[in-house]
Amino acid sequence: MTEVVRARDAHAYREFVALFERYDIPAGEYLADHYQRFATTLDEFKSTWNDGSRVLDIGAHWLHQAVMWRLAGFDVTAVDMPSTFNAESVKNIAHAMTIPLLPCADLERAEELAAIPDNSVDIVLFTEILEHITFNPINLWRQVHRILAPRGRIVVTTPNYYSWKGRAWQLARYVTGKGGGISVEEILKTHTYGHHWREYSRREVLRYFQVLSPDFVPVKARLMPSYMRSAVRWKNVTQWTLDLLPLLRPNLHVEIAMPTKTNGIVVSASW
Repeated sequence: MTEVVRARDAHAYREFVALFERYDIPAGEYLADHYQRFATTLDEFKSTWNDGSRVLDIGAHWLHQAVMWRLAGFDVTAVDMPSTFNAESVKNIAHAMTIPLLPCADLERAEELAAIPDNSVDIVLFTEILEHITFNPINLWRQVHRILAPRGRIVVTTPNYYSWKGRAWQLARYVTGKGGGISVEEILKTHTYGHHWREYSRREVLRYFQVLSPDFVPVKARLMPSYMRSAVRWKNVTQWTLDLLPLLRPNLHVEIAMPTKTNGIVVSASW
């Protein structure tokens, strides 16, 4: 069992893993890496929220986070690729947990979100998604703005570009003319669907929503310590020490409120 699991309620973790294993959904190794993030995000949100319970989880994948929020008493609708939601294992756990599934093949167009009524969602989860976007997201945010009820909230988590272990400090690449984003080798050789095409600073995330709409008002913008705790002692010491420097913490937790719906999405693509 990893350090991340020992740091929380090990019994609750084992039960959570067992729940997904009953439905043949990858759990053990994946949750060892991500359980702390899911739990910390939920705890941080609940610490300042006492309003509605209707959640839209965009990028829900295998429903690990959606199920955690459902077990916490929220009414969750999950959005992800049809290839994920067509899996019988995902359908079965969604049915058992009463989580409606909304397959969306193209988030850039976000046409499937039109099926969701206006003002019918209190919380939009957009966790570890922002850094993966490779398309213009304006249509997506128009749908989110329409769906989100007044006084609703968007929850964004994403890596901190200025993290002590982030890309901002890859000085050797910079001075040799190799840029600062993901490397050519990562693009061409790494088998993954999860490239971090664009990581953000805290200020950039806040600016992102400010440009989208004056209706979006930041109510929380925290630099979070490492979710993972390495089982290697010297790495623990290094990580915990660097986490004491807030600006270099590796994770961003931002909550965007919408007190009123007055202006809509005001930015347009310029091409």
